[in-house]
Amino acid sequence: MIFAGYSLLNGLFKSLRDILRSSRTFVDKPLDSYLQVLQIFLLFVGGTLAVSIITGNSPWSFLVSLGAASAVLMLVFKDTILGFVASIQVSANDSVRVGDWIEMPKYGADGDVLQINLNNVRIQNWDKTIVTVPTHTLLSDSFKNFRGMQESGGRRIKRAINIKISTIRYLDPQELETLKRISILSEYIQKRQQEIKTFNAENGIDPEMPVNGRRITNIGLFRAYIKAYVMENPNIHQKMTAMVRQLPATQHGLPLELYMFTKGTQWTFYEDVISDLFDHLLASIKYFGLEVFELPASDDLRYILKESQGEGSRAASHP
Repeated sequence: MIFAGYSLLNGLFKSLRDILRSSRTFVDKPLDSYLQVLQIFLLFVGGTLAVSIITGNSPWSFLVSLGAASAVLMLVFKDTILGFVASIQVSANDSVRVGDWIEMPKYGADGDVLQINLNNVRIQNWDKTIVTVPTHTLLSDSFKNFRGMQESGGRRIKRAINIKISTIRYLDPQELETLKRISILSEYIQKRQQEIKTFNAENGIDPEMPVNGRRITNIGLFRAYIKAYVMENPNIHQKMTAMVRQLPATQHGLPLELYMFTKGTQWTFYEDVISDLFDHLLASIKYFGLEVFELPASDDLRYILKESQGEGSRAASHP
């Protein structure tokens, strides 16, 4: 009768779990953890009653004897207890749900949460491998949850183009007239020219020296072009932060960073938007007299060596 009662209650609890899973309210809750706690409780009660019947002793005497072995039980079921506490806190704080994309570099986990049970969490990485981590690590270790990004409707772009510093310069009037043919920059250039002309006139700036007063630089105009191009891009989220900024110069040039959000969070869409955006910018940069910084390639080194050898031979032939 005890085993039959256990089987009946266990089946009812499993049926209740399956019913709750079909509800949108509980689809992302760790129901397996709660079921396992109930199963452990049923096993404990059923085991206590079974031992009491077999030995002919009262269940209370069996429970009293277990009290002396509580330290051993705590040690044996340490992970189970930690997992149970973690499941309760994770559910109460809503820190992780089934279906969330989380990242735990320490355990090589980067993908969707498939299951949260009493002892472990199953995560499917993007390469379709399965990673299992202990449930209590969700409390003891740090992890990144991308749910906020997915719910916001925008995914961040944070990537820089390294500009070769030696190509940064002032633009002369002829170059500005040529760049006015770029439709999204025409009005901006005219406005800036008028502002600069007024400022220099009011302050008596000597126009013969370019560093005096204010001038338009090619990198400043390229930065304005990127901002205008992004504002007209339908795949960029216009209600979120969108800016183009300069980072501190390094041995790899001057980083010009794009910081904005795509109008969608799907991976393929996100990568397509980034690729299209930087394809266009890398092809357009030459029209502003700028160059992207690149480390010397083998062809560059061979060219330098060839030139140096050619100069040496010419010097030897014309002492």
